[in-house]
Amino acid sequence: MSAGVELDHVTVRFGQFTAVDSATLDIKGGEFFSFLGPSGCGKTTILRTVSGFLDPSEGKVRIGGQDMTGFGPNKRPTALIFQNLALFPLMTVADNITYGLRVRGVDRQARRRKADELLDLIALKGQGDKLVSELSGGQKQRVAIARALAVQPKVLLLDEPLSALDLKLRQHMRTELRAIQQQVGITFIYITHDQGEALTMSDRIAVMSDGIIQQVSDGKTVYDEPDTAFVASFVGENNPFAGKVLKADATSAVIDTPFGPLRGRNPKGVKAGDNAILFVRPESLKPGQHGADSTLTSQVTSVAFEGNVTHVYLKGSAKKEITLTVGRHGGTEIPAQGSTTAIGYDPHMGLVLPAGNMARE
Repeated sequence: MSAGVELDHVTVRFGQFTAVDSATLDIKGGEFFSFLGPSGCGKTTILRTVSGFLDPSEGKVRIGGQDMTGFGPNKRPTALIFQNLALFPLMTVADNITYGLRVRGVDRQARRRKADELLDLIALKGQGDKLVSELSGGQKQRVAIARALAVQPKVLLLDEPLSALDLKLRQHMRTELRAIQQQVGITFIYITHDQGEALTMSDRIAVMSDGIIQQVSDGKTVYDEPDTAFVASFVGENNPFAGKVLKADATSAVIDTPFGPLRGRNPKGVKAGDNAILFVRPESLKPGQHGADSTLTSQVTSVAFEGNVTHVYLKGSAKKEITLTVGRHGGTEIPAQGSTTAIGYDPHMGLVLPAGNMARE
């Protein structure tokens, strides 16, 4: 059984500091929903407010349609997985999983049946009598998930649970975590600063900056159609070209950049004279001449071969290099370091957005 979570103009302040500013969104029951943003953006504060460890300064949190005002963490239909997992190292795996049931007075036989059921779910069948200290990092992650699921929450809250794992294991656990969520069918609310985690696992993502929700959408939309300069510069790699809009219509706009006039699509309706930023993804840039307002020339500062792709870095403006990414078998000649080369793009792959705060490097 799952429940939806509604944030209704939730603001959280600590003294004069506003950690979350009027957050409003509706998380559907059974959804895998992620909050994505840099450290200090307010995403963990939202999680602690949903769980009941913090009270909102303004606004309401509703779970399953019920106002949670006055309900502490132990009275809410939620379970929280902390970043450090907080497992008991001297307890067996089964005892860790059923600790919450033991506190609630569930008898030993029923607890063991539940432990065996959850061990099967997390692919650790028959390992209930091991000590937690005997498990690998990935296995500990799964035990923490099973312990949270044992108390049958309607909403599972996860605070960067994969951050301590190495890259390979983190990538493997993304797949496992998503599979577990789909199998149990409850609402997952996931906190991360890792874009790969959010894009891979989530039904929808809320991108946050400085306590404000910048955009809420599915991963493909957040990547391809960012709403703000912050989202465009934070989610994935992007090349920004800032300047004034020379001309614009309902579909496209041309910006006067340090590299000359460059064109992109215009979903936000910028007008001539506006300050704006054109964003072009590294994979959308190609060596060679393209259109008159979709080609620029610059010097190659370095070339980095990474196996399946090669990154070509060119001299940019405002101390930020231009990045071009070339696939291994694309048949494209890689420009040499030190050469001056023309690169271009399909104007439909450029995105013009109003000027605004960018993600910090």
